[in-house]
Amino acid sequence: MNCAMRRFLFIAIVLTAVLPGAAIVARARGQQDQGPMALPPTYEVKHVPSVPHPGPPPIPQDEIIRKLAANEDVMKKAYETYDFTQTLRIEELEDSGGKLTAAGDVYTLPDGKRVWHVATPIASTLKATPYSLEEIRTMATLPLFVLTSDEIANYNFLYVGQDKLDELNTYVFQVKPKQLSRTRRFFEGVIWVDDHDFAIVRSYGKFVGDYHTERDGLPFKIFETYRENFQERYWLPTYTTSDDYVDQPPDPQLHLRLIIRATGFKPQPASPPPPPNPVPAN
Repeated sequence: MNCAMRRFLFIAIVLTAVLPGAAIVARARGQQDQGPMALPPTYEVKHVPSVPHPGPPPIPQDEIIRKLAANEDVMKKAYETYDFTQTLRIEELEDSGGKLTAAGDVYTLPDGKRVWHVATPIASTLKATPYSLEEIRTMATLPLFVLTSDEIANYNFLYVGQDKLDELNTYVFQVKPKQLSRTRRFFEGVIWVDDHDFAIVRSYGKFVGDYHTERDGLPFKIFETYRENFQERYWLPTYTTSDDYVDQPPDPQLHLRLIIRATGFKPQPASPPPPPNPVPAN
């Protein structure tokens, strides 16, 4: 599959809203297991017409978006208070293909900067696609896609119907930025919104800007992310996957898969109290 065909496929998926019937990775409400379930091996992919006419949602769209944004405000604040372990895996999906695995901890520095620290050597058996630590870090540190109250004004929403994902009933929306920017990237794709919590439980799309959209020449442009319920309150992103192809002349293009998992969420440790003021000597 060449690059032009992949771009056409993505546009078709976004316009037709892929509605797979397979199980969702995100946990059902109230489950407290640690870590996401594995993705099912196959998907049953269904398409709706290119110009969907599902009729209005059961409740007004503006109300859904307003409740969604309020929940995203809460989720973003909670997400930023957690430390967790993040594992990245790249697989060459060809006969005798290799794989790369990197694991590290995500935490916040005292200055507020969020970092992914890889403490152990990267294990790699990749045959044809070596990557540096900096390239791996670029893949791992995807922008956190949130539709907070400050963000929803930047997007147009098109309701395309309802979909059942595992035990969840969801509203499905196409999301597209109203205007591109040279200074930041916006999400363009499809979101699945739980009809009970009004939270995003799944997203599929890419990050776009008013400039060259390739991620520093690296593969993996389109990302599918699942969220998991924590403490019966927060739907945190825990599983991201992406498939792409790289040119491998003179052979056919090489199929790669990226999987990013976040596990072991725990609240950031409280800062130690400042030392008492020294008592001046007499």
